[in-house]
Amino acid sequence: MEASESLGISQDINAENSTVDLEEAEADWVRVKVEESWFHLNRGFLVRHSDYFRALFHSGMKESQEEELYLRGGVHARGFLIALAVCRDENPPIRDPEELVEAVECAAFLQIPTLTRHLCDIIDSDNCLLLYHAASVFGVHRLFQNASLFLCDAFDDLKEAAESTIPEELVKYSQTLSPASYIAIGTHTPSMELLQDCFRVVCFLDEKEGEWKHLTNLPTLCSTSRAGVAVLDNQLYIVGGIYGYGKDTVDRSFCYNPDSGIWITLPGPQQPRYDFTLLGHEGRLYAIGGEAQKQVISTAEKYDAAKGEWTFIQHAPRPVASAACAVARQRMFVCFWKPPDTTDIYEYMPLKDKWSLTTTMIRPQSYGHCMVAHRDNLYVMRNGPCDDFLRCLMDCYNITSGQWTAMPGHYINSKGALFTAVTRGDSVFTVKHMLTLEYTITANGWKPHRQMKGFPKSGSLWTCLLRLPKTGPVTPELDVDERQREIALQMTIAEL
Repeated sequence: MEASESLGISQDINAENSTVDLEEAEADWVRVKVEESWFHLNRGFLVRHSDYFRALFHSGMKESQEEELYLRGGVHARGFLIALAVCRDENPPIRDPEELVEAVECAAFLQIPTLTRHLCDIIDSDNCLLLYHAASVFGVHRLFQNASLFLCDAFDDLKEAAESTIPEELVKYSQTLSPASYIAIGTHTPSMELLQDCFRVVCFLDEKEGEWKHLTNLPTLCSTSRAGVAVLDNQLYIVGGIYGYGKDTVDRSFCYNPDSGIWITLPGPQQPRYDFTLLGHEGRLYAIGGEAQKQVISTAEKYDAAKGEWTFIQHAPRPVASAACAVARQRMFVCFWKPPDTTDIYEYMPLKDKWSLTTTMIRPQSYGHCMVAHRDNLYVMRNGPCDDFLRCLMDCYNITSGQWTAMPGHYINSKGALFTAVTRGDSVFTVKHMLTLEYTITANGWKPHRQMKGFPKSGSLWTCLLRLPKTGPVTPELDVDERQREIALQMTIAEL
């Protein structure tokens, strides 16, 4: 029979599953049988998305020329349907545990990178253990690593379930990994190296002791004042910013590798800028908008970390400075506000080099200032009525359903703490000088979970997540004079 609803997959997955008609101009089709179901598919489509079919069709074997193929063993029809939907850039809901396992099995057997990426992207606390175990059984390395890291980060919440449902060696392996640490960076502008500038510091949160500890010092010429800060491939990037009485623009970038403890200097954007949005995603940094020569700009650039080059991309939809941004389900979103009441969320699509308006939120005398992602939700924090930034309101936009939900209650934003929000697993961390607060994300909003000591200095902060070495922060070798200056700086910080 042709693929049908009898397979037990929801209608939105299999509504068009009998034929994948992406390139009608091509006449090179093949019928593929999986279990008792037949699929009429384009060969080019299969070659693009499956290493298995690419090797088969290029092998010269007899089977490569057949008009019908029968996949025996290793693939179930439901898993194959999910793979087809994902390769069509759809987002099929996969809620049934058996469907998840069959999708992992299909990704392994047919070697479909797009499906593997999708499975990595939907890892959450509900399916993490199942995907981790399935990836181990079927040998899907990327999924195995991503699921093990998720378990490592969320181990306190998943410990009991993990120890009762997955093999002991998988639990032990996840505990050999380093969890993502909450990082905070003080506001610093370049100064004389001899000055013991206690703002020239990067700290990490020691969650066991509930306090902030020294990670590294910023390079002397690095500025975090109105700069762009982002993490890409577990390396911290600080780009642009301003320095000096004239508020000149920093024309370089700085990159910190936590595994070596070393900073390196990199080129800055082609358009020097400050107060811009910096986002790290899939091997590239994206610098969007900002200010240049006291003018708000719309130009945007990307930095290819492998090539070490900045190139211009499509301009932002309009000039914007300090726009909030987030990555949800491997999609990049930027929050453009228009006071007093409009919040526009645009998606940037790198493969098409195109901006697309995703949604618009209108709230009286209130607009979005900060945005974070959790699963397929975007949480937008906005000021309360009459420019009340102490008691903020929060709205949630689901990118799958396209629906907005207003979160009940107010969120205290003392000294802008909410604007330091970073998500990890089902938790959100915020910090200011007086307090570090961890929230738990629930269907009805963020619930305070635990409190820890605040950051050792007041002022504006940049925050992010980094995986630090299991043995602790790495301190590169310094000469005697440098070491004495570093010790003096750390002593100053400890006294605060």
